Amino acid sequence: MTTLEGFRPVAEVTADERARVAVGKAGASKNDRYAVSMNDDGMILLVPLASIPKRELLVWENGELRASLFRGLADAAEGNVRRLDWLTSDDEDDEEPEGA
Repeated sequence: MTTLEGFRPVAEVTADERARVAVGKAGASKNDRYAVSMNDDGMILLVPLASIPKRELLVWENGELRASLFRGLADAAEGNVRRLDWLTSDDEDDEEPEGA
């Protein structure tokens, strides 16, 4: 079996009648996601993925925002929190104006 630098042989597998190859012997688990790439020699590379909702992508693309979020989470974990009544209130001011 040919190996590339940083790779080690794990198992030999055979594609089934639907051209599927089981990768459980390589450590894959149910519902794991992978990006699949292939080179000109037919070598297949599986790169593990973690999918996130698109609305959360901004946090991972913006280092300053991500750092601020992590600081806030650390503060909360340490109990350094305070109530923001303007954010959590159920005042009548929150109701939509008539005719809206």
